[in-house]
Amino acid sequence: MLQIIGFFSLSDDSSPNLPPNLHFKFTRDALIVLAGSKAKGRDFVYFTEVKNIPSTDLATIERLWNKFSGGKFGYSVQKKKWRQSKGDFEVWCKKIGWTTTDGEVERKKRWFGASEFTYDVKKAPEGHLPLTSALRGTSLIKALLNHPVWDNDDWTKEP
Repeated sequence: MLQIIGFFSLSDDSSPNLPPNLHFKFTRDALIVLAGSKAKGRDFVYFTEVKNIPSTDLATIERLWNKFSGGKFGYSVQKKKWRQSKGDFEVWCKKIGWTTTDGEVERKKRWFGASEFTYDVKKAPEGHLPLTSALRGTSLIKALLNHPVWDNDDWTKEP
């Protein structure tokens, strides 16, 4: 089991307002390391590698998200929203606040440059974080939400 607690060391003060992208970066970096050497070499995770991420480590990441957000953020929260959206990515994005409107045009929020996401626990919608890139399609987020760790509530128990 990889010791991933260090990835979250800056968030253990329960601060709801960490710098933008900090939570994303820690989670992203942890997933890359956990997915294996090929993911580490290319600096991103393919959806096919998600099955290689140990349930114990993904559960630890999830417990940290749940703890420091008061149960508002995490993959389990996103999975609940996914079910409520009946697996419709567009509906799901609206439900978790990943869309915005420019005039009359609705679009996905941007996280590069000046991020448009909300990093304040009090202001962000339920399930808003963690961010997962969909630049290469929705397969990665779908694979994370369908990881076997979520098949029961064992992930909620500390090892």
